[in-house]
Amino acid sequence: MFIDETRIRVKAGDGGNGCMAFRREKFVPKGGPSGGDGGRGGDVIMESSQRHNTLIHFRYNPEHKGERGRHGEGSNCSGRDGDDVILKVPVGTSVFNEDTGELIHDFREADERITVAHGGRGGRGNQHFATPTHQAPREHELGREGDALHLRLELKLLADVGLVGYPNAGKSTLISRISAAKPKIADYPFTTLEPNLGVVTVGEAPHEESYVVADIPGLIEGAHEGAGLGVQFLRHVERTGVLVHLVDVSDGSGRESPVEDFKVISDELRAFGNGLADKPVLVVASKADVANPEKLKKLQAMAKRRKLPFYAISAVSGQGIEPLRYAMAEYVRTHRIEQVSAAAELAGGF
Repeated sequence: MFIDETRIRVKAGDGGNGCMAFRREKFVPKGGPSGGDGGRGGDVIMESSQRHNTLIHFRYNPEHKGERGRHGEGSNCSGRDGDDVILKVPVGTSVFNEDTGELIHDFREADERITVAHGGRGGRGNQHFATPTHQAPREHELGREGDALHLRLELKLLADVGLVGYPNAGKSTLISRISAAKPKIADYPFTTLEPNLGVVTVGEAPHEESYVVADIPGLIEGAHEGAGLGVQFLRHVERTGVLVHLVDVSDGSGRESPVEDFKVISDELRAFGNGLADKPVLVVASKADVANPEKLKKLQAMAKRRKLPFYAISAVSGQGIEPLRYAMAEYVRTHRIEQVSAAAELAGGF
């Protein structure tokens, strides 16, 4: 099951209480205060992991607590610190404070680690309160409470290319053709109920390049308002560098105008916002082996007017697949260079 959003509660461990005790030894009638400090509470830590690709392990286990620190003991013995709790999340997870809406962290790389809830400090024992004029203190501190937060976890797939279009436009067939992904493929809409990822390799070793393609399901008119599978999966194209817009030009789609199909999905991406309308777009006429010539011609003319790259493909016969694979690789390469330059400029600003 693909789970890309969930809510959890985290509670760091409370600190242990400081101890009030006095040294008691034979022949030492006035040994003085000997209460040890309480241990520190355990933190709640989040770490990104490439071994996870969904948030399902949080769906049925929404509460996570750090261990409480042990209380202090006599003979100046400090309590043991509580154990930390480490929560593994997929790369691409954004962590939000559910109460304030604040973005706490965005995990973009593997093995990033942050502390989302800090354990409470242990209380001081009475040994710390002794003074020359107050040699038998009975004061001691209670442990501090650990942080408690309600968090919202949102997963956005880290893909270089996003495949968008109406249901049954041929997105799943294309990703199965250009990568090792094996999505479910059938001749009815909404066959794909969750995003599929595929790794595409172009070129020959040692100069080969690879990039990740995401098949985004469920886009229809009104998707940004939740129609179809709606906003549930639109967020997954936010991180992509280029969008490949597949339009069915066969007569089997049940829709008359491929130009109108393109416009509807483009409007949905624009309405969703988050920069989707500003991404480079490749227009792809799918099912070209059984295309209606008039539909193909109209879609190609529209792409030319808008100065958008146009490709006619058939994922079944393999027509046009290779030029499209290399075109996507070129756009991904450009996007990666822009990201590196932007990161360098940001670092230089500090």
